[in-house]
Amino acid sequence: MSIRLSEKDSGRTLGSISEADFQMLVDYMEEESSKDQDYYVEHTAIDALESLGASADFVALLRTAVGESEGVDVVWAAE
Repeated sequence: MSIRLSEKDSGRTLGSISEADFQMLVDYMEEESSKDQDYYVEHTAIDALESLGASADFVALLRTAVGESEGVDVVWAAE
């Protein structure tokens, strides 16, 4: 099973990530509730995920999603 990440506001698909990278995202990022399926990702969070061992593809996907902005809300769905 893989996890699809999308931009929350536009619905644009960002790409798919592995279960291991998804678990790292869930473990690191703050959830507002147990049913929360969105995360605000910004450059500092990406750097932290990279230092924790996130895959290069996952880090690149997030860096592309954030681009030059301060951050982006991403949502996930199991594929």
